[in-house]
Amino acid sequence: MVEKPDLRVAHLYAHFLNMYGDRGNIITLMQRARWRGIDVHVEAIGLDAEFSADEYDLFFVGGGQDKQQQVIAGDLRRLSKTLHQAINGGSVILSVCGGYQLLGDYYRPHSGEELKGISLVDAHTIAGTKRMIGNVVIERPAGGTLVGFENHSGRTFLGKGVEPLGRVTTGNGNNGEDGFEGVAQKVGKGAVYGTYLHGSLLPKNPDLADELISLAISRRHGNVQLTQLDDSLELAAHQTAVKFRA
Repeated sequence: MVEKPDLRVAHLYAHFLNMYGDRGNIITLMQRARWRGIDVHVEAIGLDAEFSADEYDLFFVGGGQDKQQQVIAGDLRRLSKTLHQAINGGSVILSVCGGYQLLGDYYRPHSGEELKGISLVDAHTIAGTKRMIGNVVIERPAGGTLVGFENHSGRTFLGKGVEPLGRVTTGNGNNGEDGFEGVAQKVGKGAVYGTYLHGSLLPKNPDLADELISLAISRRHGNVQLTQLDDSLELAAHQTAVKFRA
């Protein structure tokens, strides 16, 4: 008998980090998996929580302001070893805005102490003087586009050899200079995805949602072929966002 696949999701700091409806990314992952008959278990992980490195297939970290980042930064570092083991072992992490910044080496705000990240990827962020706000369209390296909304002053710079999520055609992206947006990097057997795209990201970008589901499920279930869904509404929203450029 073929084992029915399931998906275990950890929503890190769900009560602190939820800018611009970032929780919609969790809802999208849950629904798209369940439409395919995949059982989904989502757990909100708060401060001081403990879990093992093999407990979850997918982690999500939303966005927040500097105040929220300061609250969770130390706790995220406490989980650093576990998260490194999880990702190297095949788990996937998606992080948005403030959560994205803390997956790198550090975030240096305008005032206050530098916030040390967990170095899942070679990247760093420095607060800039320009507010980068508006609609964003990016082109993925393998083709296709992603759409979303950015609102950040942090300028993130990727290290040599770190792969961006895509190249900006509308908007600012990581730093408003190099033309890149986000990160999509293989780490061990797993992968790290980071982005400044709110709005929320996954409802209007179903291909990326399915990419994350496929990678996360493969950790325990191997290569699972996802059934095709009717994405006519999602793609209509996507195309509207592409046309409605900043």
